[in-house]
Amino acid sequence: MPENILIAIAWPYSNAEIHVGNITGSHLPGDIVARYHRLKGNHVLMVSGTDSHGTPVVIAADKEGKPVEEVYKKYHDGFIEVFKGYGITYDMFTTTHSENHFKVSQAMFLALQKNGFLFKQFSKQWYSPSADKFLPDRYVEGTCYICGYEYARSDQCDRCGNVLEPEKLINPRAKTGDGALELRDTEHFYLDLSKLEPDVKKFLEERAPHMRDTVIGESLRKIESEGLKPRSITRDIDWGIPVPVEGWTEAGKRIYVWFEAVIGYLSAPIEWAQVAAEKDAWREWWTNPEAKQFHFIGKDNIFFHTSQWPAELMGAGSAFMEIFVGEEVPLTLPYDVPANQFMNLEGQKISGSRGWAVWGLDALTRYDPDALRYYLTVNMPEMKDSDWDWGEFVARNNNELVATWGNLANRVLSFTFKHWEGHVPEVDPAALRPADLDLLAVIENGFNIVGAELEAVHLRSALGEAMKLATAVNQYLDQNAPWSAVKTDKDGAAKTIYTALKAIDSLKVMFSPFLPFTAERLHGFFGYENPLFGEQFTEDVTDSLGTHKVLRYRAGSGESATRPQWRPSELKPGQKLNQPAPLFKKLEEKVAEEERERLPQP
Repeated sequence: MPENILIAIAWPYSNAEIHVGNITGSHLPGDIVARYHRLKGNHVLMVSGTDSHGTPVVIAADKEGKPVEEVYKKYHDGFIEVFKGYGITYDMFTTTHSENHFKVSQAMFLALQKNGFLFKQFSKQWYSPSADKFLPDRYVEGTCYICGYEYARSDQCDRCGNVLEPEKLINPRAKTGDGALELRDTEHFYLDLSKLEPDVKKFLEERAPHMRDTVIGESLRKIESEGLKPRSITRDIDWGIPVPVEGWTEAGKRIYVWFEAVIGYLSAPIEWAQVAAEKDAWREWWTNPEAKQFHFIGKDNIFFHTSQWPAELMGAGSAFMEIFVGEEVPLTLPYDVPANQFMNLEGQKISGSRGWAVWGLDALTRYDPDALRYYLTVNMPEMKDSDWDWGEFVARNNNELVATWGNLANRVLSFTFKHWEGHVPEVDPAALRPADLDLLAVIENGFNIVGAELEAVHLRSALGEAMKLATAVNQYLDQNAPWSAVKTDKDGAAKTIYTALKAIDSLKVMFSPFLPFTAERLHGFFGYENPLFGEQFTEDVTDSLGTHKVLRYRAGSGESATRPQWRPSELKPGQKLNQPAPLFKKLEEKVAEEERERLPQP
């Protein structure tokens, strides 16, 4: 039976461009897994969107001297271009600044309030007398009282990762230059996470068998050492979702972005169903207890996604659905949180402010998307931080992508096209030799091996297993040498080439979640008319807040949309081929130094 698979990917902040660390951290791994499950015939819904609220975008707008909405839309549109370019096939990439997201977030707030998990409390917050306003956390920085980092935010330190108490910040100052600051009392709503701690701990213990050790270990250790403490879920800010309580919005308070942005994992499927005119379809992933939800994030958000987000869902319980649709049904909890570590660049931490990054769109102006996807996957920081090294990028491209896989496909197809007049050799499958059958058995079993790694979200290993199979086909060809045999034993050469074509046709499918662009080209060379995957497209959605652009995915037509494709080749003898061409480009070694020279110089 097909499974319902929700791929929910971290929402990028609308205050900076996308770099390779962001792509390999969450967007690319989510896409690889989504493509695999689509090939298997599962019902996949992949969602994300632009995190449009909070102080980061407000600060960016202040720096640019533009309205906040204009700035968020600039980044939002840029994100869509990046994801289209890299083939990140979102069924719905939207924004938190939409009427739908407002309603869903407010319903979640009210559900938690109804179930007794919210309370009001006064707390200290930094206030600027000269600006006559409370300053949101990201507007205030100072020295962390835990690790001594001099540029910590008043609510969190980016160096040690600890949540901070604003009043303990050392030497606080306004990033906007709004003069001296003073602590004043302000009232906010708090989510009482402490009440939900036992349920969260039980949830983590149940999920432990299929979560990464780096994820489950950190989460349980933090609960044991720190516990879950109440957190405020409103803020003194004008940009964001109104608090659904009388008088609060008028007082200049909004729902805190940390609380509402993650609700996008729920609101985006709801918007997808509305736009697709399938009003209740989202429930197949959100009220179906058999559905599997995968949350792809970076390591800086592990504890939030394994503890605080599940706590929100458990605290809302059936009350959310009662408020939102008038029916008491519990929401589905995350199945796995395959968080990645960080990718560095040439031995240094990626820094957008210093320009020390490989920017997503810029890289596409010089390199093919599959070459970038390949390196980002073989170098994916699954269990520890990795490093983007330009020399390694060139070497991996040339020695693995071009030499092992690309040349295999091109030389066999080109040889076939020349010697069998553009058709698969007319070979009786029952007459294949033991060596031919042995290779095809190894390749067929590869669907189980590669598939198992993809199921477990071990993407580096999955791609490595596929490349090992490509090496096995190269070795088979070296042993059988059809290039010379065709002159003296064309029947034997035909069996070798037929076997190699079948193997390559199967490998094409195994590589396709990682290398979708070249896999589709290769699929066409084999003469297939129906594509492996569907297509991406954009659409404008208009609501009471205005118009926002969304990125969507349309499933392919014909067999590819109705029949699972994750299966061994069914290539027929005599099948007509199309003129082949090289799949990948070899890079000159000087490329590495040229790219290093583009980076900011000391």
